[in-house]
Amino acid sequence: MQYGMSTKIFLDYDADELNRQYDQRAWAANAEAVINRYGVDSNAVRVRLGEPQVMAYGASPAETVDIYCPREPDAPIHVFFHGGAWRALSKRESAFAAETFVSAGAHFIAVDFALLPNVTLAEMVAQARRAVAGIHRRAGEFGGDRERLYVSGHSSGAHLAACVLTTDWRAFGFPDRIIKGGLCVSGLYDLLPVRLSARNSYVMLDQDGERALSPLRSLQHLECPIVVAMAEHDSDEFRRQARDFSAAISARLMSVRLVDGRGFNHFEIIETLSRRDGMLGRIALEQMGLDSR
Repeated sequence: MQYGMSTKIFLDYDADELNRQYDQRAWAANAEAVINRYGVDSNAVRVRLGEPQVMAYGASPAETVDIYCPREPDAPIHVFFHGGAWRALSKRESAFAAETFVSAGAHFIAVDFALLPNVTLAEMVAQARRAVAGIHRRAGEFGGDRERLYVSGHSSGAHLAACVLTTDWRAFGFPDRIIKGGLCVSGLYDLLPVRLSARNSYVMLDQDGERALSPLRSLQHLECPIVVAMAEHDSDEFRRQARDFSAAISARLMSVRLVDGRGFNHFEIIETLSRRDGMLGRIALEQMGLDSR
């Protein structure tokens, strides 16, 4: 694919087209309406379920999680990392899927973390890891089964989830396989094109940071089955990222499933996590061994 006489800076993309590839709002005319819907639907879920338990996992005010608990004791745990280009949204807009998991007999945990530019991306990834470590360590306090802990994320949150899934947990003093499965939705797994795009004006990656924070470069630490999802109307680059990440996992003979959300754009696909019969809701519940009917 050619883009006039402009200089290519990544694959066949010149600077303008690479920037467009990494601006998902350019690919979804209803982006603002769908993002607003996350908050409206999350508020409605809290009306029905009540306010969640709040647990701190670190020292800063941003390091908290919201825990939506089922009635069942020793229930499995689903941890969700929200998107927002690493600089928007919060756990409060991330409860829209909680009722689906609670009604199926699982804890749903929405994670808060500090956003760019208040922290570096490296610190944000460190917070994501601290969140999962804290949830695993303190699962008994809220009735969770630490042996059935699953992680998901959307967009930039899928990058964080993938970083968590490719963490060497033994280096943190944990046993092997503290996470039993992952679901990464419309995410970024190789940060090289991000570093080369306009987005780097606030992500501020150098070459070392790009390599250290790209999950694609740390697959030797992946120890659980993973589902990689992409939306039909994601940008070409986001779809390539999903395909390449899935192929790299498969090449290591690890369990991976690539799914394509037909008819959905980047912002709509994650809403299917909020229904048992939705594409992602069904996948996540079945991954946890729960009834998706």
